[in-house]
Amino acid sequence: MFTHLHTHTEYSMLDGISRIPDLVDQTQKLGMESLAITDHGSMYGVVDFYSECKERGIKPILGVETYVAHNHRSDRSGSERSPHHLVLLARDNAGYGNLMKLITKAHLEGFHYRPRVDKELLEAYGKGLVCLSGCPSAEVPKLIADGNIAEANKAALWYKELFGDGYFLELQQHTDVPQLDTINQGLIVMSKELELPLVLTNDAHYVRQADSPYQDVYICIQTNTNVNDEKRLRMEDNSYYIKSPKEMAALFPEFPEAVENTQLISDMCNVELGFGQTHLPKYPTPDNADADEYLAKLCWEGFKKRYPHQSPDAEKRLQYELEVIRHTKFANYFLVVWDIIDFTRRSKILFGVRGSAAASVALYCLGITVVDPLEYKLVFERFLNLERKEMPDIDMDFQDDRRDEVLHFVIDRYGSDRVAQIITFGTMGAKAALRDVGRGLGMSYGDVDRIARMVPLKSRTLEDALKANAEFREAYEKEEPVKILVDNAQGLEGIVHHVSTHAAGVLIADEPLTETVPLQRPSRGDENSPVMMTQYSMDPVAKLGLLKMDFLGLTNLTILDRAVKLLDESRGIKIDIDRLTLDDKATFDLLSSGKTTEVFQLESTGMQRYIKELKPSNLGDIAAMIALYRPGPMEHIDTFINAKHGRSAIVYPHPSLKELLDETYGVIVYQDQVLLILQSFAGYTLGEADTVRKAMGKKIASMMAQERQKFIDGAQRKGFDQEVAVQVFDLIEPFAGYAFNKAHSVSYALISYWTAYFKTHYPVEYMASVLNSRLDHTDKVINAINECSKLKIPVLLPDINRSGEFFTIDKEVGPEPALRFGLAAIKTIGEGAVRPLVEGRKKDGPFASIDDFCRRADVSALNRRTLESLVKAGAFDSLGNRGAVLGAVEQIISAAQLETKMRNTGQTSMFDAIGSKDSGSIIPGVVLNGQEVSREQKAAWEREFLGVPLSYNPLLELANIDAGDAIASLDQLDEELQGQSLVLVGHVSSITERFTREQKKFLIVSVDLLGGPIEVIVWPDILERTAEIWEEGKLVKAEGKLRVRADQFSLACEEVEEFFPSAPAETNVATSYTKGDTYSSGSSGNYRSNGNGSKKKSAVSVPSTPAIVRSVVMAIEESDNAIEDAHLLREVIQVLLEYPGKDRVNLQIHTSTRRVMMELPVVSTGYCTELKERLEEMLGLDSVALQQLEASPELEQAPF
Repeated sequence: MFTHLHTHTEYSMLDGISRIPDLVDQTQKLGMESLAITDHGSMYGVVDFYSECKERGIKPILGVETYVAHNHRSDRSGSERSPHHLVLLARDNAGYGNLMKLITKAHLEGFHYRPRVDKELLEAYGKGLVCLSGCPSAEVPKLIADGNIAEANKAALWYKELFGDGYFLELQQHTDVPQLDTINQGLIVMSKELELPLVLTNDAHYVRQADSPYQDVYICIQTNTNVNDEKRLRMEDNSYYIKSPKEMAALFPEFPEAVENTQLISDMCNVELGFGQTHLPKYPTPDNADADEYLAKLCWEGFKKRYPHQSPDAEKRLQYELEVIRHTKFANYFLVVWDIIDFTRRSKILFGVRGSAAASVALYCLGITVVDPLEYKLVFERFLNLERKEMPDIDMDFQDDRRDEVLHFVIDRYGSDRVAQIITFGTMGAKAALRDVGRGLGMSYGDVDRIARMVPLKSRTLEDALKANAEFREAYEKEEPVKILVDNAQGLEGIVHHVSTHAAGVLIADEPLTETVPLQRPSRGDENSPVMMTQYSMDPVAKLGLLKMDFLGLTNLTILDRAVKLLDESRGIKIDIDRLTLDDKATFDLLSSGKTTEVFQLESTGMQRYIKELKPSNLGDIAAMIALYRPGPMEHIDTFINAKHGRSAIVYPHPSLKELLDETYGVIVYQDQVLLILQSFAGYTLGEADTVRKAMGKKIASMMAQERQKFIDGAQRKGFDQEVAVQVFDLIEPFAGYAFNKAHSVSYALISYWTAYFKTHYPVEYMASVLNSRLDHTDKVINAINECSKLKIPVLLPDINRSGEFFTIDKEVGPEPALRFGLAAIKTIGEGAVRPLVEGRKKDGPFASIDDFCRRADVSALNRRTLESLVKAGAFDSLGNRGAVLGAVEQIISAAQLETKMRNTGQTSMFDAIGSKDSGSIIPGVVLNGQEVSREQKAAWEREFLGVPLSYNPLLELANIDAGDAIASLDQLDEELQGQSLVLVGHVSSITERFTREQKKFLIVSVDLLGGPIEVIVWPDILERTAEIWEEGKLVKAEGKLRVRADQFSLACEEVEEFFPSAPAETNVATSYTKGDTYSSGSSGNYRSNGNGSKKKSAVSVPSTPAIVRSVVMAIEESDNAIEDAHLLREVIQVLLEYPGKDRVNLQIHTSTRRVMMELPVVSTGYCTELKERLEEMLGLDSVALQQLEASPELEQAPF
């Protein structure tokens, strides 16, 4: 029987598109009994492949097509960009282990464009492996193709020596592969001469022959080209598929043994993966104490603190939990988690625990969780029970700016070879497939974008989208290019596209991880970092019994940590969030108002609407809303709210369930409630109930039928009628599928409460922390600034004299504290560029003028572009008008860089004299006499560099007005409003005229709301009666139906009126606080300093440098008197400035030992004979020369 031994799956991410289930299915249909996986250089798909094969009754053969370095794996020379290929297959579990080690070292030690092993590694880890000579890119075939038969024989004998009876010469037959016939003939001869067995393979990269075009497009996508490029990488024919045994036998009928040897190899390869085993790390207990005993000791110590008053229920619960932990042998797991949390507490890192772990009293007593499970009736068995077969999840959240500290602690504690992050695979979604395939097909961006926008957000597949959107379906049916695009996209949809590091997943093992999983560096990982990443994703890792933990970086914890520290720094208020009371009326008032922007989990438009209707009065209400606000249970939100407020009666499925459902007003909200109903109504143990809950969630029909009868029987034994039992089971069955984990809801509700508390009581500190945590997301910064406006917190322009690197609280510019934009928060500017500026200002005081800035500022990390960004963002408004400063950017950066260089490097004695009190500075003053720019221009620059205009922003009026029920902010819109009539208030920013087929004019109006624009369509009939209203700059109130297309909102206008706020809007908070603060006296458009340009105006934009520039070069002899030298230099500069022009000025300073070349970038002049004569009177005959140079050349030697 033939077996495919050279098979690539979608995990060969350059050219493989075979989906594993489809691949195995086709193998089974073609009658084959075994199959190999041999992806390029990695083992990503091995466990999934193994599981799928086992499930289908196909024998899995685990392997890799590895890359082999020409020389040593550490060699990074040019020849190593194209390493040899080699197929390796695991014969047994020892070989599988060696394969993992080989591939790990290929990634960690041999990566150069591709992960490479070398012969040294093959010798070390070759045991237990079958080796095939490989495709035409392998060593032996290449040598044959080159005509180097002696070297080919030598190489083959080396492999035979290493792999023994497991080395085979690989025959392949594909069209248009250069010299493949020559290679095959050479291999056949070699087989006879060296007595090496032949084996037949097909280099399969896709499942069916018809998939070939999809693979061609996929290669184009991965290599950034398209199908119109004749020189693109591609496979020339369509033979790279899973052929039938008959097709394979027909390729080389004269060598039947090549087919038979595939079966021989299949028989050789027998690997069994250890599913069901556990590899838990061992906590180093004091004096090697028993882990269960040490855990119990810690728990009972914590019990006294958590339950200071006698609590028999709590004591009984802890005893029970410890017994379950002992029985399931998870004590070490609990101790490892305790160890990690102990470190975070000592390091003052904010943390939280997600998921069902909060249901454990043991974890509560260990200080791992902060929610009392008994108070909130959390069911331990939802977390861990005797019937549970897999490890429980203890998922931890850490403040995201310190997550890496926790990860490195774990690595240091348990060993870098035993800890790794977990890989995740990015796949092509519906829209991404359309866009990528469109690019691969060479289609225009506009054509592809039009189609991609037709895919509804909720459509998970293109098939779903075709059903959901009639417009999309019509385009597919009537436009041939669209059909080709969609068909190809469907062929590649869902294919693995790239690898990345899981946001939270971390693996900790009791032995080196390479005994169980192959490793590589994390995506974008530092080559010297001790952090590794698995090649197996979450589910395969779990199947192998490894401890996977979630270390999620949570921004909201970072915000809380920063707010706590900021409060302490700015106001001396110390807060321990764990000790905050959970019944603060003002906090619940804020929640009840629905103004929950920037409140964890309660930010969306729909959630704000529901939380306002709910008016929560305790933490349980918040937890329930978090649980209900999801697809499925959302339909019960109104019932929940109405029952809470007595507008409708609370209805219980059965009176006996009243106690279980009381807290949620008769609505089944939590999985825990499902478990308790199964227990109380039908006599299930809670462990059994959790197993049933999972089955209900997975909708396994056979199991549900069995459980239904079991439930009815149990209910009848407890005295309930069969009819009632059936009704209750039918009720809980759908709820079990979407009911939420109560422990998770309560844990997250706690963070929601904390964030609401800080927003209520300390809004300035809280919003400063929010802004500083959103710097990488401009849209979130904009939303936060809009929220500041609603909270009447002024947000001020960046200021070189007042800003820090990040957002700070400025208490000196008005009656109330304001938030000041940070310099590093300006787009295009990094923290490193502005830190020296801030540190220098803090040390030596504010900059008095632009000249003072040039003299003192450390601009070593600043360039012209970043300085220009600072100016345009308004950071220099306190030193001069923005237009004038921008016009002088070239002079400022040149002067400041020259001064910085002179300070940092030291120069000749002439330069040393510059800094003396007697000599002053040789740098002439920067002239600021350009015209101020318009407020609209400033606003445009601020929008570009800050994300939102602050000096002039008509939109901020929206934050300070009462628009009633009208929508004024983009974050108030969501998909739920699709097709509904609504009213919005916004600022008309642009108007585009269009015409219908009947040539009637209509408008597409961009209306800016807080947070972004929305498109308003004004059809001809509406336009006729509202034309005079549609003018750019107006505030309008428009009514119409909302349309959601792709991720874009639009409104079909039905009514519109110009909007006038009922009261005059407050002056823009940014402007009102910056008039005396952002502009210093004497900084008008006529601001001047000494220096070049005193007789002319500076332009706002600096003209581009001409192709040819002239340079005036002057030779100056250094004397013994540095002060006199500096005085002479100043006089020379004054003369130069009397002759305006664009000629550059360069100095050659001749000292007693050397000649120093120096450019004066802040000085330009206009060379003429008169200037030359005057300079030579001062400097000596032939001391001045004019050079003509290309733009920005290195200085040439002057002719003296």
